[in-house]
Amino acid sequence: MGNLPRRSFTPEFKAEIVCRRGDRSVGQIAKDFDLIETAVRDWVKQAEVDTGEREGLTSSEREELTALRRENRRLREDVDILKRATAFFAKETR
Repeated sequence: MGNLPRRSFTPEFKAEIVCRRGDRSVGQIAKDFDLIETAVRDWVKQAEVDTGEREGLTSSEREELTALRRENRRLREDVDILKRATAFFAKETR
């Protein structure tokens, strides 16, 4: 396999694939829609989590976790900048 560009799919597309699955296997649905089987399997698992059929973080919880991690990283950077500025100004006033 070469370096194919990574395709991205909307949540609506993923939901449509999961809904169309019916009684077909993940392998068959992947083949029918020219998708990677592991990706389809992940979509099915996430749909099961979202509907409460499986334990795990729902899609909205995953989005919230990602946003909180991003905000946490930004706040840590802000604190670091403030610490450096405080140290700089402490030297300047001596």
